[in-house]
Amino acid sequence: MTRLIPELDVSDLDRSLAFYVDVIGFRVLYDRPEERFAFLDLDGARLMLEEAAGPGRRFQSAPLERPFGRGVNFQIEAANVDALHERVREAGFEIVIPIEERWYRRDQMETGNRQFVVADPDGYLLRFFSDLGRRPASRGTTFRA
Repeated sequence: MTRLIPELDVSDLDRSLAFYVDVIGFRVLYDRPEERFAFLDLDGARLMLEEAAGPGRRFQSAPLERPFGRGVNFQIEAANVDALHERVREAGFEIVIPIEERWYRRDQMETGNRQFVVADPDGYLLRFFSDLGRRPASRGTTFRA
């Protein structure tokens, strides 16, 4: 079992499933249609979707306002980020950050991502990436001991 699984309130479960399953490629591991709930997986990346106005118990501390999930983005590894970017673009979803290569310092090394950010139908930000490997950090980078 994954140790952290976000549960996202969505405005329309069917619309969200069309995005996450049909466009992105997640699969439904199980669902509870009577509760407007689905548990999804994409190669080990898992998340739960729950229709905000659906029946049953809900965990809301304030009214939801679009875009949902302000202040958070979910980084999800993708086997082929370029093909995924193309599917998302062709499906007409909002690309927040186009495909790019970014290197992030971790101590004296850098780890690279080929990545893009897309907003789901409710405005949650998803940062899909493929790993570019590691390299020594650039000169001029200062390190803390």
